[in-house]
Amino acid sequence: MTVGQTLSEAPWDRRAEGARRLMPFYLATVSAALAAGTTATGYRTWPQFWLSVALIAGVLLAQATWQLFARVPGQHRVFDAVFFLVRFGLTAALVSLNPWYGVLAILNYMDAPRLLPKVPGVIGVIATAFIMAGSQMGGYPAWHVGDVAAYLGVAAMNILLAGGFVFFSTRMVQQSESRREAIEELTATNGKLEAALRENAGLHAQLLAQAREAGTLDERARMAREIHDTLAQGLAGIVTQIQAARQAGEQPPPSQRHLELAERLARDSLAEARRSVHAMRPAALDNAELPEALSDVARDWSALHGVAVEMTTTGDQQPMHPEVELTLLRIAQEALTNVAKHAAASRVGLTLSYMEDLVTLDVRDDGLGFDPDRVNGRSALDPPVDGGFGLTGMRQRIGRLAGTFEVESEPGGGTAISASVPAVPMGPTGPIGGAQ
Repeated sequence: MTVGQTLSEAPWDRRAEGARRLMPFYLATVSAALAAGTTATGYRTWPQFWLSVALIAGVLLAQATWQLFARVPGQHRVFDAVFFLVRFGLTAALVSLNPWYGVLAILNYMDAPRLLPKVPGVIGVIATAFIMAGSQMGGYPAWHVGDVAAYLGVAAMNILLAGGFVFFSTRMVQQSESRREAIEELTATNGKLEAALRENAGLHAQLLAQAREAGTLDERARMAREIHDTLAQGLAGIVTQIQAARQAGEQPPPSQRHLELAERLARDSLAEARRSVHAMRPAALDNAELPEALSDVARDWSALHGVAVEMTTTGDQQPMHPEVELTLLRIAQEALTNVAKHAAASRVGLTLSYMEDLVTLDVRDDGLGFDPDRVNGRSALDPPVDGGFGLTGMRQRIGRLAGTFEVESEPGGGTAISASVPAVPMGPTGPIGGAQ
């Protein structure tokens, strides 16, 4: 059962409507009984009484016809007006036969505002007041000045009283109609809502299937980036160190150093693989804040490649969300890897800047530089340059956190990379925004 059905079937509304339909027949019976009583005690004659009964029959026939065909006031304006005028004339005639029929004429007060437009309705109420004045004076007055003056005075009193009565009753009717219209609108809205819910159920099932497929593709892309940023870099370093050990020949000290570095890189790569599988923070961030972790990465990279690295931190340092720190650490690792592969630089600078609503990482080198237009505009579906994700992977990482990524470089002029992400403070460790 809907809300509209519950309200529209309220017992009070049903009882009120039933009372309005039965009221004319009840008042006709009462007024006829009173008229019969007065006729029996000598008020006028029985032929006049039977004439009044015939007129009452006309009133009831008109009432039944209106209730059968019109039912709701305002739907058939002309029919409503004709019915009111017919009943008004019959009740006026009835009062002239016996003043007790004023009991029946009261209906005109109630129906004039309902069945007639605004101005005609007011005129109908005033005209009914003159009928009621005749009923209250025992009949319409003779053409004597005193009788007419008294009649007009009683009529004026009825107009005042009836005006107040009609005003308040009209307000009640209007409120009832407004409530009925609101109920009908609510019922229609409920129907539309139920239809929309049924449609949404089908769309929800479709969206779930699409979300599963999109999640699978995104997870594959994430794992590709993680393997590239951890295992691929570590294993590449192992290969480099083993090659250096072979080139060292039979000189034990250099060979031993390279093998030790290869073993350490292998152990770090294995630890990173395990952490990636369990979606945990990288080893560098386990026991250190982001600035210290970046310093450790820079120091190890400098020792491995023999290039000086200067690490600088500006602003008020504060713990960031794990996704923010992990992203900036990976950007630094990838940028340093690119410097080692392509830049032939002698100096590298890392700057971590804490601002009010942003955290920015800048990586600058004095190397060979390159043409950014050669790699700008590449999508995640394009084949990677030089066998790696490189700048594309860094842009994807920053984009997942709604950050910005910029590259400035020119051949022979070095390279500057700037990555900015929202300064999301330490809190729940779930993904930020669309991050997986």
